[in-house]
Parts: sequence; C-alpha cells; structure tokens
Amino acid sequence: MYTPHTPRDIAQMLETVGANSLDDLVRVPDAIALRERLDLVPALPEAGIVKRFEHFARKNVGASYISFLGGGSYRHYTPPAIASLAMRGEFLTSYTPYQAEVSQGYLQAIYEWQTYVCLLTGLDVANASVYDGATALAEATIMSIHANGRKRALVSRAVNPNYRAVLQTYCDGLDVELDEIPVTANGTTDLAALQALVAEGTYACVALQSPNFFGNLDVPDAAAQSAIAASGTVSIAVVAEAIALAVLATPASWGAQIAVGEGQSFGVATAYGGPYLGFMATTKEHMRRIPGRLVGKTVDAGGNEAYVLTLQAREQHIRRERATSNICTNQAHCALIATIYLALLGKSGLQDVASANLKRSRELAASVASLQGCALEFDAPFFNEVVVNVGRPAGEVLDRLKGRGILGGIDLGRFYPEYANCILMTATELTSAGDIQALHAALNEVLDVPARV
Repeated sequence: MYTPHTPRDIAQMLETVGANSLDDLVRVPDAIALRERLDLVPALPEAGIVKRFEHFARKNVGASYISFLGGGSYRHYTPPAIASLAMRGEFLTSYTPYQAEVSQGYLQAIYEWQTYVCLLTGLDVANASVYDGATALAEATIMSIHANGRKRALVSRAVNPNYRAVLQTYCDGLDVELDEIPVTANGTTDLAALQALVAEGTYACVALQSPNFFGNLDVPDAAAQSAIAASGTVSIAVVAEAIALAVLATPASWGAQIAVGEGQSFGVATAYGGPYLGFMATTKEHMRRIPGRLVGKTVDAGGNEAYVLTLQAREQHIRRERATSNICTNQAHCALIATIYLALLGKSGLQDVASANLKRSRELAASVASLQGCALEFDAPFFNEVVVNVGRPAGEVLDRLKGRGILGGIDLGRFYPEYANCILMTATELTSAGDIQALHAALNEVLDVPARV
C-alpha cells in the first residue's frame, strides 16, 4: 500500500521516535556494521550463472548417501506428473482462498483432499489441512477441551517426541496439564495404564499413534476402547506415516473420534523437514469444533456444480470468542500435491506402495537381525520402521556408518535414554535390495570394531 507523507508528517514522526533522518531508522550500528566491501561476483551471463550454481550443488553430497532415516519424514517416489500439474501458475499463485468462491478450481482440489482423508481414516468430515502432524495433534487436543471442558490431556509416550513437544507448548499456553502413558517392554502403549488413567474421568482426550514412533502397530484393544468411551474421553488417533493408512485398519474402526497426522508421504518431498501438511478428520459430533476450513459441494442458481466454504472457524471470519483456532493458512499447495498423488495412484496403487514398504522393511529387519551384535528390540507387528539394538551407543555406530556413505537411521537415545543402544531404521519402496546389502556389510564392519570405553 502507498501512503503519502508530507515533509511535515515525516518531521513529526522523526521527532516522536527520536531520529534525525529516515536514514537513521535503517542505519546499522557501528559495532556490527560491515567494514569491508562485499566480495560479489560480477554480472554473469545466464549460462555462467547455471554453471556457478551447479558447482555449489556438487558440494551437497547428501543425495549420494544411502538413507534409512524416517521418524516422521519419509522418502517415497513422487511421479513426475505431480510437479507438472501442481506447479501450474493457476495453482501456484492461488495461495489461500480468501475470496473463496472465486477460486473454484482450488476449492474443488481441497474438497477432493478432504474426501480422500475421510476415505483413509473412516471418519465423517475432514478439514482443508493444517500446518503439519504435530500442530494437528495440538489442534485436536483443543477440540477435545472444547468438547468436554476438561483441562487435562493424555498422550502415549510412543507418540513422536517432536509431536509431544509441540503439544506440550500448546498445553502450557492453555494451562492444560499433559500426562504421558508409559510404553511396554514391547514398544507399545501400556493399555492397562491407559485404562486406569482414563477411569479417573478427568482427561479431555487420549492420543495414540499407530504405527507409533518405534514403527509398531499400537491401537487400543476392546477393553481400552470401552474404558475410553465410558469415561467421556475423546480418542485421538495420530498417523505420522500416512502410507500405512492404505493397508491398516482405519482409525475409526478402533474407536478414534478424531484422526490427525502428517500427509508428507503423499508426494511431498522430505525437503529438509518442510513445508508439510497436517490432516485432520473427525466425527459429525465434533464437526463445528474443527479448525481451519471445510469445503462443501452444492449447486448454484443455474443448477451448476459449485464449491463453497461450508464452515470457517478462524478468528478472521468469526468472533474471536467463538473461534476454535487461529490457523492462518491451510498448506493448500502441499495438500494439492497430496491430492494429485492420491488421484494418480488410486486405491490399488496406494496399496501397492504400502505393500512394497512392508516387504522392504521385512527384508531390512531380517538382514540386520542376522548380524552378530544386532537384535530387533521389539517383536510387535510393525509397518516400515524397525528398532535395532546394536549393543553399543547408537550415535557411535551411526557416525561410523555415515563415514561409509550410509545414513543408518535415528539414534533413539536422543529421545529415550533407555534405548541409547537402539537405532530406528526405515525402509520404503525406494529402499533397494542393494541398499540393504550395503547396510549389512557396513554394519558388519562397524560392529567388528571394539566399542569405545
């Protein structure tokens, strides 16, 4: 916006802030000012610029590593058609639909994304996405507090530690007490402890992740589901590896009233950790508490199919005291990428990808478990991640693997001191048999080296 100011206006403003000139407002203090001329490259022709950036790109050796990283961010194959469609100017410049009904194309894409989320979770309604899986969990907790008025929340210790950290930050700001359910020796939520805690009738919600951070399937059994329902506690299902939804039972089938998670696996690049997209679905009972936007389909005055924002629960649209959240964007472009990915693969294609993940992770588990000095920490059913005990500090082993061009996984000791000797390893459809053989050979060499005392 251009706002003209007269010299008199400027003089009055400078006097108010105690500055002599407009330059004083942007002058860098002498203590930190740059004293040398910047060593800038002279103007180059386009071909020279490309060559210079290719030189910089060659310094990034990360792409040459064999990777078994996971823990909430997963490597999956992205069909080239996604970029061709999602990067079209019509989508790339739309940002977010403030004048929503004018953006019929984007509203249709969001509507289709919501539909896919409902199909995958088994729940009634889904919103137009939120920031990421961690904030989706926090928003679901707020929904639960609004539903029953309780000021305590319960989360399994097997939920992604980063998600729990974000949730704790939200709870601190809301004066909500956050308690954790312990994990059993088999790497799953202690359901007996869960039942005892929810029986108190003081918790707004209980959140479980499946597959959990250790990669294990982790759903409440019939007794736990009954205890949660009887206590009036809202059951939240957390999904960090969205591909798993293609082959596992839906969150709705095991009693979840709200399902949240991370949609990065649906065609969004790992990209150094973001931007990603959170998803959220719920039952009709909680529909008016869901944050963000809901897109609906209707017909216009001429009988033509039309898409509208059916529900908007943000401060920008309704009174602050009635708003459920102040989420300001819906990661629409990431959600578009995920929608195109799901449309391209279809039901059977998505199941094929999930099956490939299952197959490769079993090959990975069998390979590392056959090594002397290695053992699988848990024997619970898992999806595409497995915890391997290497018998010595995991960080030391991972450093040595990195020196051999392999990113071996995540040091669980960073988050769980009791698993300091354990590595969380991930295999997806992009993990080849050769990758697993290379890891096997490298681990064999590394574990043959005596551990540091």
